[in-house]
Amino acid sequence: QRPDGVLEDEFTIRGLLKPVYFDFDKSAVKPSERVKLDEAAKYLAEHPEHRLLLEGHCDWRGTAEYNLGLGDRRAGAAKQYLLGHQVAAAKVETLSKGSLDAAKNAADDQMAKDRRVELVILKK
Repeated sequence: QRPDGVLEDEFTIRGLLKPVYFDFDKSAVKPSERVKLDEAAKYLAEHPEHRLLLEGHCDWRGTAEYNLGLGDRRAGAAKQYLLGHQVAAAKVETLSKGSLDAAKNAADDQMAKDRRVELVILKK
């Protein structure tokens, strides 16, 4: 039985691990967000059959090319944090979505939610 908001299919589990949020135009993992990556490392230790996909996202501002790069840097920063906390490199993949899923002309609170790395559990 999965909690509300958790989507699971044959290959992935989304929403079980909370997204890591970033400041505008930044890719450094904030100290307040590190606990989410600590939870991800703990999950992987308890479920060695799973891997993790780190999806980097941006808000709508900036060019598509720039945002793909920023999403990649955000996902990479999350990966580096995990590698520094006993997670094997083979257990972590990164993908930049840039601003593909961002709400266009969004309000500040929505843009803050778009600046994130989603932690997607890979089951296979």
